[in-house]
Amino acid sequence: NSAGTEGPIVQIGAVAGSVFGQKLRLSREHMQTLVGCGAAAGISSIFNAPIAGVFFVLEILIRDFSVKAFAPIVVASVFSEATTQAILGQNEALFATHEALHGYTFRLVELPSFVMLGVICGLVAVAFNKLLHFAEDFYDDLKIPELIKPISGGLLLGAIGLVFVVMVNRMYSGEPVHVPQFYGNGYNTIRELLSPSAYADGSIVAQSIWLLVALVVLKTIATSITLGSGGSGGVFAPGLFLGATAGAAFGIVLERLGLMPEGGSPAAYALVGMAAVIAGATHATLTSILILFEMTRNTYVLLPIMLAAVVATVIASVVEKDSIYTFKLRREGVLLGAARDIVLLRQIPVTSVPIEPLPEEPVFASDPLGKLVTLHAHYHVPDFAVVDQDGSYIGMVTGHDMRTALIDREAIPLLLVAELLRTDLPTIHPGETLDVVVDRFAEHDVSSLCLVTAGDKPRPIGLITRGKVMSRYRQALANS
Repeated sequence: NSAGTEGPIVQIGAVAGSVFGQKLRLSREHMQTLVGCGAAAGISSIFNAPIAGVFFVLEILIRDFSVKAFAPIVVASVFSEATTQAILGQNEALFATHEALHGYTFRLVELPSFVMLGVICGLVAVAFNKLLHFAEDFYDDLKIPELIKPISGGLLLGAIGLVFVVMVNRMYSGEPVHVPQFYGNGYNTIRELLSPSAYADGSIVAQSIWLLVALVVLKTIATSITLGSGGSGGVFAPGLFLGATAGAAFGIVLERLGLMPEGGSPAAYALVGMAAVIAGATHATLTSILILFEMTRNTYVLLPIMLAAVVATVIASVVEKDSIYTFKLRREGVLLGAARDIVLLRQIPVTSVPIEPLPEEPVFASDPLGKLVTLHAHYHVPDFAVVDQDGSYIGMVTGHDMRTALIDREAIPLLLVAELLRTDLPTIHPGETLDVVVDRFAEHDVSSLCLVTAGDKPRPIGLITRGKVMSRYRQALANS
């Protein structure tokens, strides 16, 4: 196995929240919050990172930063971490950094280096994303029994590990390698790379640039095989490993080129790389920064972590718009965007929505209902805007009301448009945006609303349908 241990515990926590919500017969909104509570509790306990657990859920899973979602998730994360500490009797950072990094000072001369590291880590994250989903697609299309898929993945992973061990032991002297560093969660290797002394005491991993690059490639392949073949695990731990190895390799290159400032260490670049790859893979910049801070308790490297994480996110988003979590969902037609929905809707003018044209012949309140039946057959419009003698809008007749009236066909010749006229429906104006339109549709269960001109005597322009509004929103969401 070459995946992270956080995957199962997050899934278990989320499922527990879902089951609990179903038992209580909660609404969909509250169910989503409970699922988030379970996931946050899992992240909090496994990484000893309660703050990151909260923001992981808010930024990645439910994408809702409202107080009603934030408060219960915080409580769940805090209780989970408190319980874990009470049971284990300790509160230590998962990757406690060496004292040599505690006095680290970010210098402006290092700014280009950390920007470049962010670019590299962003590309590593994209490669990880693409290879993982390629492996999933490959095994999905593989015509073998489902039980055999993880077995074949394990055999392939074992073969890669065996070749790696043999080659490393032949190429490097010193203490022999028995287990490939890219197996498991890789935490021991990460801790080694975060220690500045490892780069001076002859450590095989921390001394060889090519070995570090090989570990980046092999970890990407190994994790993709593990998860693609049906193995269980998460992507956070592999992302941390990829960031540490890529960052350490980059730091060693700088050191050997004489570009490392006095007091600097490749260990700092390994630490920054961890946050950058996580940010690039998940597109969750804030979560990546917070989780690295909580896992290391190191504030000295926080500035370069923030910089590289932002750069990696931008690069990864430009190359591949989907994160490692949303790639498959988008391909299956599921578009996400709860946290940005209101902002996105406010950016879309109602004039960008295709308008259903009105019949050329105006509809008056005094017209017989049979006229609408004729117009419907000719123009195929579901609803009708009704005007007065001056052509000003006074209300609508909805298709639903017409269908109800048509049940008694004998009464149609006796009915007037005025008897089905609805004056309670709001109108839409050309200067408005879709957030206003969506709110009005939410308040009234109708298929369309009338777009009218501004002024004291608005004239109907056309109909804005609920379906066209949602299509325009999905188009904007897909392009965002």
